[in-house]
Amino acid sequence: MNIARLRSKRVIVSTVAVVAALGIGGGVWATAAGADVGQAERDRAGTAAVQAVGGGTVVDVEGDDEDGAAFEVEVRKDDGTEVDVALDKNFAVLTQETDTPGTDEDPDGTGADGTDAGDRALTGAERTSAEQAAIAAVGAGSTVLSVEASDGTGDDAGVAYEADVRDSAGAEWDVALDASFKVLTKTEDR
Repeated sequence: MNIARLRSKRVIVSTVAVVAALGIGGGVWATAAGADVGQAERDRAGTAAVQAVGGGTVVDVEGDDEDGAAFEVEVRKDDGTEVDVALDKNFAVLTQETDTPGTDEDPDGTGADGTDAGDRALTGAERTSAEQAAIAAVGAGSTVLSVEASDGTGDDAGVAYEADVRDSAGAEWDVALDASFKVLTKTEDR
């Protein structure tokens, strides 16, 4: 699988549809879906992948055309490991590949996308608070595309959360938040 391509774009999967399909109480998030993958397909692919790996959070969903696969789904399990699941057009699992920091797939422990191995999944409360703060910063009618924890070091000193937000006019913004969800910076992507 092309992991770099899999992690290239970020889009939110409809939490309500996935939660309803899985029958769980937490939010399930996805990123990365090309224009060739519709919302219903993203939801079904995410649900199938989460069930296949025994639970977790959908991180990426993307169309695929390698080795008979129709979809590639990345799932982050509660222990932090990430599993890449290839599905056919009927949402049947073709392969599962675990990316664990410090392994052959990720020998330097930085994560397949170059992120720190210390990156962690957000709790539902953290995600909700960060989303609310980011939407308030960008304005009504905006949509959160992704929210991540930040290590708060280097150029990100003091930053606890980073959100990508699309405003009502279609412009995308990077919003940096501190640990109390106070907006530190808001920068338009150009």
